[in-house]
Amino acid sequence: MPPVVRSLPSAEAEDLLALTRDLVEGEVAPRAAEAEARSEFPREVFRTLGKAGLLGLAYPEEHGGGGQPYEVYLQVVEELARGWLAVGLGTSVHTLSCFPLAAFGTEEQKQRWLPDMLGGELLGAYCLSESGSGSDAAALTTRAVRDGDSYVVDGAKAWVTHGGQADFYNLMVRTGGPGPKGISCLLAPADTPGLLPQPPEKKMGMRSSTTASVLLESARLPADRLVGEEGVGFRIAMSALDGGRLGIAACAVGLAQAALDTAVSYAMERKQFGQRIADFQGLSFLLADMATQVEAARALYLSAARRKDAGQPFGPQAAMSKLFASDTAMRVTTDAVQVLGGYGYVEDFPAERYMREAKILQIVEGTNQVQRLVIGRSLTS
Repeated sequence: MPPVVRSLPSAEAEDLLALTRDLVEGEVAPRAAEAEARSEFPREVFRTLGKAGLLGLAYPEEHGGGGQPYEVYLQVVEELARGWLAVGLGTSVHTLSCFPLAAFGTEEQKQRWLPDMLGGELLGAYCLSESGSGSDAAALTTRAVRDGDSYVVDGAKAWVTHGGQADFYNLMVRTGGPGPKGISCLLAPADTPGLLPQPPEKKMGMRSSTTASVLLESARLPADRLVGEEGVGFRIAMSALDGGRLGIAACAVGLAQAALDTAVSYAMERKQFGQRIADFQGLSFLLADMATQVEAARALYLSAARRKDAGQPFGPQAAMSKLFASDTAMRVTTDAVQVLGGYGYVEDFPAERYMREAKILQIVEGTNQVQRLVIGRSLTS
């Protein structure tokens, strides 16, 4: 299929998308299948993206970012996910991991740490979930106790994307009493003594994207690693997730687009009963529905991004985008397997990988049931 026609706000944005497509075709997509089969983390790919200026697009230029609207950044994420979901999602997670410092850090903290983070020298991870507090994030139990000029952290974080690979970790920890107001955010370098990433989880899909628990055993962090004031960590976490959900929506659209491209290409080449299977009405209608869902999901996340760029509230729209786009990715990748028939079920074609990968998008950054809760509350509160 031809490249997606996009409406971009500037010539610079057009150049960024062209650069991204070149990188996807030359550096990203060709490595995906083999790396996924080996569960091989694509650290060099992230370094390449960092050198190209693609890991800090949504942040101000004064601290080494790209100064681009969220609308542009998300389309870059979509293109990356189209080539390799683990890379698109990793870019989204890294951007999420830079948010606490960029939005709540002091000017001194930003000058000290943000340039290397936005330039891709340091890859980030975001530690909110725990084994007993997934959707109920405010119930987290990892505790940080002030000890002179340091915090001593004990507990465990679960489902950490880039766990064991990241150079820095945002730790949401309890510094006060129960509930959201007792939570704070600490920025921990990977070499912190007592910060112990565990072996990666063995997952259904996205095997090259490392997901691991992180144990914290008397991990000592200087007090200047506190981001924002004590007690604002939950607000930081929730603010970050609004933007992160748009990143997941863009990833879902990129994955769905890849599945659609695969299905259309196969349907145009495969012949049965003397004609291309694409010419059978039943199959052409299936492809039409897939394409319509992809376009609708793309329009939804871009609309939410424009609200964010305009400084308007966008939380419910981010939840809608994540919900609809990830559900779309699941449907479209499943339909792509159906279009390919038996070939869709074997590893010789990427359709089965796309289907396995799509499932996580309905879970990560808040399950789709949580998204419905967020949307419902916005309508009735």
